[in-house]
Amino acid sequence: MRRPGILARYWEWLDLPEHTVPLSLSEGDTPLIPMPRLAEALGGGFELFVKYEGLNPTGSFKDRGLAAAVGEAVGRGARTVICASTGNTAAATAAYAARAGVRALVLVPEGKIARGKLAGALAYGAQVVQVRGSFDHALALVREAVAHYPVALVNSINPYRLQGQQTAAFEIVDALGRAPDWLAIPVGNAGNITAYWMGFRAYHRAKGTGLPRLLGVQAAGAAPLVLGHPVENPETVATAIRIGKPARGAEALAAARESGGRIIAVPDEEILAMQRLLAAEGVWVEPASAAGLAGLAAEIRRAALDPRGKTIVAVVTGHGLKDPDAVLRTAGADLPTIEPVLDALTPWL
Repeated sequence: MRRPGILARYWEWLDLPEHTVPLSLSEGDTPLIPMPRLAEALGGGFELFVKYEGLNPTGSFKDRGLAAAVGEAVGRGARTVICASTGNTAAATAAYAARAGVRALVLVPEGKIARGKLAGALAYGAQVVQVRGSFDHALALVREAVAHYPVALVNSINPYRLQGQQTAAFEIVDALGRAPDWLAIPVGNAGNITAYWMGFRAYHRAKGTGLPRLLGVQAAGAAPLVLGHPVENPETVATAIRIGKPARGAEALAAARESGGRIIAVPDEEILAMQRLLAAEGVWVEPASAAGLAGLAAEIRRAALDPRGKTIVAVVTGHGLKDPDAVLRTAGADLPTIEPVLDALTPWL
């Protein structure tokens, strides 16, 4: 039987107000999957695992943070929660608002959200509004709305989001018995890398479980933390990290620096290639989820990271069904059609 959600499992580790409603859709407890073939393809000599966050209830890691943020908002009387989103936050906000019986208002950049994510937000009953511009324009509008109306903001600038998201770090340490040597993770709005570092530090202070070095990875077309300045019009196939001005950018850079790690960028072609490699081992993720591993591969290839003898965990943040278009544009473009007779099937047997 699946274990209870993150608030029940890790309540004593979370800095949440007592009024927080213990919302749960049985999020968390996602698998840490060994990837020996992929490790071998990257040079071998090390242990590689993926933390498959796509098996959360709405298909992404965002469920952890929204269980906490929506639970806190509802506990203090909020009747409407609001967020800007590239997609995953939209679906998770909508689901946990539905669970709590409150209204969700979701702002998305016009034409820049994957269909699977938009469908999720609509299915859970959110009011979805498109904003002409980027995610950053949508988030600025959300901030303005919160200043003038009684709605609760649940984006990553909400500190309770990080409280929920850090539970993934707890789970990794619980599974391995210690922190990994390296953690590779995609970076968009930068809340997740910040939350993981928070979680690893909390466990290490209490249990002496060690600290990983962090390898944060952005898409080359949306890499403000690598470039050192905001990107006005971010562009990448990895829609979940298509963000030009990360809300938690300063904290993410500090986390990488404190860990002895770094934040790098990789091109879309390498992200999509890694998405295919993961799928070849039975783990289908949306493109952004493959960014962390694509960055790890790039660092190993250019001898900037020596993995030998190390334990490395890569966070894959969302399920492939979140954004199927990247696959359908290629593998699904020319599917053969045959008559229902054995002779017609013979060429494939």
